[in-house]
Amino acid sequence: MDEPSTEKERLAPGHAAAQHGPRPLPLFLDLMRSQTEGDPARRAAVLAGLRAYQAAPRTPRPPDMPIVARAGRAVLRDYGGVGPPAVFVPSLINPPFILDLAEDNSLLRWLSTQGVRPLLVDWGVLNPPLHLQGRGTAREASGGAAERSDEAGSPFRSGPLHHASHGPPPPAELGEEQDIAAHAELLLPLLGELGEPAHLVGYCLGGTMALAAAMHARIRSLTLIAAPWHFAGFGPAARDDIAALWQAARPAAEAMGLVPMEVLQSGFWRLDPARTVAKYEAFGRLDPASDSARAFVALEDWANAGAPLPYAAGRDLFEDFIGADVTGRGAWRVGGGTVDPARLRVPTLEFVSLSDRIVPAPSSARLANGRTLGLGHVGMIVGSRAREQLWQPLAAMLSQLQQN
Repeated sequence: MDEPSTEKERLAPGHAAAQHGPRPLPLFLDLMRSQTEGDPARRAAVLAGLRAYQAAPRTPRPPDMPIVARAGRAVLRDYGGVGPPAVFVPSLINPPFILDLAEDNSLLRWLSTQGVRPLLVDWGVLNPPLHLQGRGTAREASGGAAERSDEAGSPFRSGPLHHASHGPPPPAELGEEQDIAAHAELLLPLLGELGEPAHLVGYCLGGTMALAAAMHARIRSLTLIAAPWHFAGFGPAARDDIAALWQAARPAAEAMGLVPMEVLQSGFWRLDPARTVAKYEAFGRLDPASDSARAFVALEDWANAGAPLPYAAGRDLFEDFIGADVTGRGAWRVGGGTVDPARLRVPTLEFVSLSDRIVPAPSSARLANGRTLGLGHVGMIVGSRAREQLWQPLAAMLSQLQQN
């Protein structure tokens, strides 16, 4: 068996690791060793899949859509179409382009052909606080896996590069402290600039924030997709594991004023380590030129492209949301008041997956009009059955409301 350092050098030289992950690579290798202990043939298969992923050709991402509204570092991108606007709010944790993953696998581009005018919130990127510029703190805190240079040369800036022809979102002000409530409040001016009520659709943590914004904005409807609300529904074991992860990461994150993506990714992997390893084993058996292989590469590149969170938002997520369940207990305050789903007075729809390992079904907001799925957290957006089980029902609801 190779020594860990040899594995890292052989699998992911600096240029490949920074671009293609998986991030954090040291943790992935630890998971691989534990999952394949006593089975050298399987370990070799996982390593082969990992090498194949890192070496795979990349299809350029579709161009970013034009910006029609700005609020701080957040912008609203217009996907065209007709009818009242439908604003999609992605999570803060991963890049927003999961909703527009590829030309042939894009919920938003498809909806624009179905009598819907979708718009996407792009949260932008976060600059490091002033006292950290030019220092390798993020890299040091994550064992080197955090370094992702871009055109600006910053190891803190990661995620998709924005196309200058459509204008990138402005970076956050240096030292900006925005908790999750502040991000939810950014949605209000974005919605206000549209000049008419919009449908509001939130995915993952974006749904949590969309629900808060719905308490204060004039909207046509609210749809939640795999959105956590009752964080106690994650279960005591998962919450304890995440608390231990945060306890270890918090001192470095507090010093940086940022929570690196690697901290969040580590939490996701710990929820299902067997699948984290097995998917690379399976990828190694695919024809590199197949549609399945291209889809895997696009999805994994998205999963490994998250930008850091402001420290205040990360602290909120780990301590107040997952730790104290402030949302589920009715104690979360946004815009000067508590957020109570029971006070919503607009049509609602909630998609909940019974097989979601990231946001388990018991953690949902439990809105009256709910649909249960049998797809994974990401599969419900980009999987082979996503169009039938989520895209089409969502389009039907939005179209029906537009006719009323």
